[in-house]
Amino acid sequence: QTLLSKQVASMTDQRRLELMGEAKDMFYHGFNKYMNHAFPKDELNPLKCSGRGRDKTNPNNIIINDVLGDYSLTLVDSLDSFVVFNDKAGFETAIRNVIEHVSFNVNSKVQVFEANIRVLDSRFDFKIDGYNNELLELAYDLGQRLLPAFQNSKTGIPYPRVNLRYGVPKSETQETCTAGAGTLILEFGVLSRLMNDTKFENVARRALFSIWNRRTDLDLVGNVINIQTGQWIHTAASTGAGIDSFYEYLLKAYVLFGESEYLHIFNEAYSAVLRYIRDETGYLYRNVNILNGGLMSAWVDSLSAYFPGLQVLAGDLDNAIKSHLLYYNIWRKYRALPERFNFHLRNVEIASYPLRPEFIESTYFLYRATKDPFYLRVGEMVLKDLQSYTRVECGYASVKDVLTKKLEDRMESFVLSETFKYLYLLFDTEHIFNKLDDNFVFTTEAHIFPLNAQYWKKTWKHIDNFTCNAYKNPKKLTTSILERPDADLARELVGFEEHFELTTSSCVMFVFEDLSLPHLDPYGYCEAPQMEPLIIDVSYDEPPESSMNQ
Repeated sequence: QTLLSKQVASMTDQRRLELMGEAKDMFYHGFNKYMNHAFPKDELNPLKCSGRGRDKTNPNNIIINDVLGDYSLTLVDSLDSFVVFNDKAGFETAIRNVIEHVSFNVNSKVQVFEANIRVLDSRFDFKIDGYNNELLELAYDLGQRLLPAFQNSKTGIPYPRVNLRYGVPKSETQETCTAGAGTLILEFGVLSRLMNDTKFENVARRALFSIWNRRTDLDLVGNVINIQTGQWIHTAASTGAGIDSFYEYLLKAYVLFGESEYLHIFNEAYSAVLRYIRDETGYLYRNVNILNGGLMSAWVDSLSAYFPGLQVLAGDLDNAIKSHLLYYNIWRKYRALPERFNFHLRNVEIASYPLRPEFIESTYFLYRATKDPFYLRVGEMVLKDLQSYTRVECGYASVKDVLTKKLEDRMESFVLSETFKYLYLLFDTEHIFNKLDDNFVFTTEAHIFPLNAQYWKKTWKHIDNFTCNAYKNPKKLTTSILERPDADLARELVGFEEHFELTTSSCVMFVFEDLSLPHLDPYGYCEAPQMEPLIIDVSYDEPPESSMNQ
């Protein structure tokens, strides 16, 4: 088993560099097709080779209109990817296109959450001749246009949507999700500090704490809340859609700003997640009732695949490895990650996959923490599947059905800003961002947020090694993820039956299915251990006659 695992997990530097180059090519294939066929529209239709903006014929189409605001979204969302690729010329061209074409003075009702995470980004280090803080001014303008969402809210929790020109419509709903209200503090906080204008950070802090102050006695928060009454409308707690980045921004706000109250809240919230949301196997994080912890549904969603990465950031490596293995096996089963997977039926519940980044994001963080080449192989698997099933002439198309691999004519902006960025950084092990000794974070849209020392509120301790203690000396490691005795329990939970061929040559075993885990039973023990017969001699000598008479 050890020989098999080492053979499967190893990756040469040459292969890693090839994958790094391929990930970079994937970004430019998608971005260049967007610029050639869609810009200045918000998104690319990769099957039609055309652009997509707001659905003006159906204003209630929130799937499109919550995200698209007619402000060249894909271009704006992709800006710091050029920094990652060290492409100064491409960065300068993109910046000048933003300055020339992007305005937020538009009659568009957008979701505050989506506009904040995808667009409100004001920190770049590349120097451009003639640049005069136009991006920062655009970010400030957008921030001002989002502020009306916080007005007239009795709880301080913002309305979910705002018209960028006219403010909050009178007909706007008073119900919003926890993530929508609790995922503003990084962008609003940085904007306040760069502009020396506290109002953005103040409203974001109030919204975040207002959510937390309405937690139940179990320290759980629900999914949907009424912004005026503060009552929970949807009482399911989870690590997935509707709540996910609430947990993420609590911890990352502490990392970025150094204010301990964020860490204190995160620690309490995370303890409740482990106590009530995590199941007894340690692999599943469920939807449970915030009042009693009872199970409310039997599915996990693809957005929750970010959580192992957050667990790495929190220092809980063992739980991160376990939770990641669940999504890894779902991916292997379908060669993609369906929007919902029913763990009771062990089948797809919502079959689409819009090329989300969360699984590869967690894979990236786990590799940075462990340096286990298993995670490089996971990244290679994802890259190959994306290339095989989703690459088309005009970009990358979403998967409408992971069972049939039928495609959908949409390439969301996060494909370029997150999915390909994390893939590239996974393989570029020597990248400066993988060695940066700083309090920088990736936002939930994978925008890179460092904060200069002049804006810090604490002194940061510098460290020399970014690998978790147990993994600092790879030469001393005797086990990999593939060799964990409990590794296959996640496959049992998913109901994945793998098929692969083995051949032997000079007593060495090679695996053609790259990442096959050893066959174990549902409880994590070897199903067919090597056994030697144990011969027990039950014969005995008859006792002396004298003893029998006693």
